[in-house]
Amino acid sequence: MTNPAERLVDLLDLEQIEVNIFRGRSPQESLQRVFGGQVAGQALVAAGRTTDGERPVHSLHAYFLRPGRPGVPIVYQVERVRDGRSFTTRRVTAVQQGRTIFNLTASFHKPEEGSFEHQLPPREVPDPESLPTVTDEVRKHLGVLPEQLERMARRQPFDIRYVDRLRWNAEEVRGAEPRSAVWMRAVGPLGDDPLVHTCALTYASDMTLLDAVRIPVEPLWGPRSFDMASLDHAMWFHRPFRADEWFLYDQESPIATGGRGLARGRIYDLRGRLLVSVVQEGLFRAQ
Repeated sequence: MTNPAERLVDLLDLEQIEVNIFRGRSPQESLQRVFGGQVAGQALVAAGRTTDGERPVHSLHAYFLRPGRPGVPIVYQVERVRDGRSFTTRRVTAVQQGRTIFNLTASFHKPEEGSFEHQLPPREVPDPESLPTVTDEVRKHLGVLPEQLERMARRQPFDIRYVDRLRWNAEEVRGAEPRSAVWMRAVGPLGDDPLVHTCALTYASDMTLLDAVRIPVEPLWGPRSFDMASLDHAMWFHRPFRADEWFLYDQESPIATGGRGLARGRIYDLRGRLLVSVVQEGLFRAQ
């Protein structure tokens, strides 16, 4: 049996069925809808497959329009918007059973030397190896993993370790700041294709970002009092990286109002270099 990292690489390996048209698998799982990070990652693969491969992705902007159905293939239609001297632009539409569920615009930039450089430094946090995995932390608190979480843990392609202690009841949640940080890395090697690493990190970027919105409201693990769905997602890729090496995902929510919560994140490597910036808005409705 392949490990979760190999399954992720396989999930991102789309079938080309026509010029500019690709088909991706959507695993049959117990989720009500297809995981948004999967659709974003596959759409970015489709966009990248229509370029010359010499220009890395530098940004993407995406909208989640309808929930995807697990177990049903997704077709990705790519529009070659522009091929310039320095930038390449692609627009991708994801279609499932004749309905558009997602669209993405991605921009690729020919590497060049900048005349200056600066970045915000990461906050000081413990090393990832000193922190428990999220499954170990949940198992320690609950005594045993719920069956659904146990299945998810076996299939999880990323090792996730929360920097700040998890909160487990309303009293601990009260007064908490709307921010969260996790160390993450793929649970196994992802190969050497830079596009695969970019798309794998795109997949991971949707896993915990909206945690920051929920932290002042309810424990992250346990029954939810809100239905939650991603509305849109934007990323800017600043430096090359490997998604199978540790990266710190520092996340915060500047506002939640009107049934929507905004979250933004900065992704750093172990050396403290800023790799990626992320912004996402989610819909939150009381159950």
